[in-house]
Amino acid sequence: MKCPYCGFEELKVIDSRPVDDKTKRRRECVRCGERFTTYEAVEVPLLMVEKRDGSVQLFDKAKLINGIVSAIKKRPVSAEKVTEIANYVENYYANALRTVARSTEIGELVLDRLRDIDPISYIRFASVYKDFTDIDSFVAAISEFDRKDSETEDFSVINKSEV
Repeated sequence: MKCPYCGFEELKVIDSRPVDDKTKRRRECVRCGERFTTYEAVEVPLLMVEKRDGSVQLFDKAKLINGIVSAIKKRPVSAEKVTEIANYVENYYANALRTVARSTEIGELVLDRLRDIDPISYIRFASVYKDFTDIDSFVAAISEFDRKDSETEDFSVINKSEV
């Protein structure tokens, strides 16, 4: 980085603080002594989503949030939790340095989070995401939820007994 006043490359940071999703830094040029402000943000790579039909489109966080919101309607799940889930999905792929994700993977990530938050929201999201065509597939999803839930309880009982 160069000083915008004299072009010198040696700068020192006077102050640094977080602002929204950015970091605000006050800098001072070592040569001319002029001060200026910079804003730094983490660059998130563009994420493309491969749909079930094979088409590819840009990841839309608002669309994901809307899908989760429809699953949590009239349920005791806060808006912060919804945003947290959407951020988790976005960060998951950014941290893995992946630029393409299948919609099924994204759905599974959301379901994993909803499973821990609210069982009804989980089933609602699964009913849209897994595209239930009959009652049997709906019952199978509920059974799967119960089975995974009981496996978690069994594991916690084993861990408690080992202590």
